[in-house]
Amino acid sequence: MRKMAIKLVLFCLCFWRLDDVFGQKIKLVKPGDSVTLNSGLTEIMDNDVVRWRHGPGNTLIAEINKQTDSMTVYDDVLDGRFRDRLKLNNQTGSLTIKDNRHEHVGDYELERKSLRKSFFITIIDEISMKEGDSLTLNSGLTEIKDDEIQWKLVLEDILIAKIKKQTNGITVYEEILDERFRDRLKLDNQTGSLTITNITTEHAGVYELDINNVRKRLFLAVYNEISMKEGDSLTLNSGRTEITKGEMIVWLYMNEFIINKFFDNIIVNEDVLDGRFRDRLKLDNQTGSLTITNTTTQHTGRYILYTVGSKQSLKAFRVSVYGE
Repeated sequence: MRKMAIKLVLFCLCFWRLDDVFGQKIKLVKPGDSVTLNSGLTEIMDNDVVRWRHGPGNTLIAEINKQTDSMTVYDDVLDGRFRDRLKLNNQTGSLTIKDNRHEHVGDYELERKSLRKSFFITIIDEISMKEGDSLTLNSGLTEIKDDEIQWKLVLEDILIAKIKKQTNGITVYEEILDERFRDRLKLDNQTGSLTITNITTEHAGVYELDINNVRKRLFLAVYNEISMKEGDSLTLNSGRTEITKGEMIVWLYMNEFIINKFFDNIIVNEDVLDGRFRDRLKLDNQTGSLTITNTTTQHTGRYILYTVGSKQSLKAFRVSVYGE
């Protein structure tokens, strides 16, 4: 579905906004990591011209012109944000961006003849925790002066804590969301940092810190740990008895979209990551649970389920598949 705005991840934008999970490739990247935007080509033909553009102005950032046998990266454009970060594959035209930062968030487009291929990069600061742990979300301040500080849950669009120094007021909203934060929130009066104690999977999500309208977002993943033997089937339970009409579910593996469902449309991206999921994915149409058959050690890693509708939810799994 075109241009569907969702209040989700990644980690930036609407931070985790999925503009088009059915057409646009979404890349979720941690700060400092590299990401490769794959052209989908095995080889560029002799008369091909491949161009990469970025941002609302469609700024040209890289080009391969086989007609003139030239390859150029324009890493000084846009105030030099791409300087020494772009690497272009001369054979396939794929583009690698190194050391990603928040200024690299946004749309990227591949142009080749009549072909257009779109990508969206979002940067996410991720914190991983286990149930029962405590977590402090740091404000980055050593002392609050005349600041107004707010902490929000982005998916739910709900304020959970705030400090207004001018009125010397501190408020934590423990009663929200079925009281999942009851007796768990502590706001530091000096720094504005927020501590959440005795974390459960209900506390996973995207948290936003707002200091005088300057915002920073963090993704908290509270993992269910699963260990299994190679060759077995694995079912990642959504925790739902039914997916209601109009809800959208998205499953990711290591930041790659592997399966999406919206209304009666199910999109399976089983060819990602060298096809390791090919003929192995099965989505329960009623509950949204995901089954992976004939698992191998390649299926070890992080899986995340997003459910988007009248209510948004996030569930994370860390799977370890071991050999015989």
